[in-house]
Amino acid sequence: MVAQDENTTRTRRSRLIGILPADRLTAFADGVFAIAITLLVLELPVPQVTEDLLSALFKEWPSFLAYIISFVFIGGFWIAHSAITRLTEREDGVTFRLTLVMLFFISLMPFSTKLMATHLNGPTANISVLIYGLDLLITSFMLERIMHYLTRRPELLVDSQAEEELRVMTRQRRRFGIVMGLIGVLLALVLPAVAVAIYTFVAVYFILRPLFIERSVRHVLKKEGQ
Repeated sequence: MVAQDENTTRTRRSRLIGILPADRLTAFADGVFAIAITLLVLELPVPQVTEDLLSALFKEWPSFLAYIISFVFIGGFWIAHSAITRLTEREDGVTFRLTLVMLFFISLMPFSTKLMATHLNGPTANISVLIYGLDLLITSFMLERIMHYLTRRPELLVDSQAEEELRVMTRQRRRFGIVMGLIGVLLALVLPAVAVAIYTFVAVYFILRPLFIERSVRHVLKKEGQ
């Protein structure tokens, strides 16, 4: 009986090897997201003028445009990661490391944002927009890798339904986030202004998307009620 209890204890311990607390990872990730999104606004230029302030602010439009785009993207990445953690009961060494790589590129976002804003009107616009686009693309790719890995480790998830939700999220990330990111990176080499326009479109779409979904749901409910 004692031997059986010892074997059971060893089996449980072996299953827990490599399992890490999810709350620690979530807290750390939230902190990195919060710091990155705060650093964005600290990089905004303040015109040192005594008159015609509006004109001086307008001349800094690349910085404000880059700020808005990056704010929305970082917010979107945070929402996506929050959805992942909602479906995850525990973490392991792989998810910790994948998340750290993603957070590395999130922490680079204030730098790549300022780089793009500084050089957007200059002859090196393509390089600056390319670096910014790569930052977005790799971050999106790492999010997709986290989702994909968790679908292969259902024991880390809260329940069986979470696996299917993650599969849907993975497909959406591939079809929209990664594909649009690739298009932006390729266009940055030859048409950086068009690449920035795509990033702007994606940011606007992300903000307005819940309104379209709500309208569609209301339309379906109205049809069902007739």
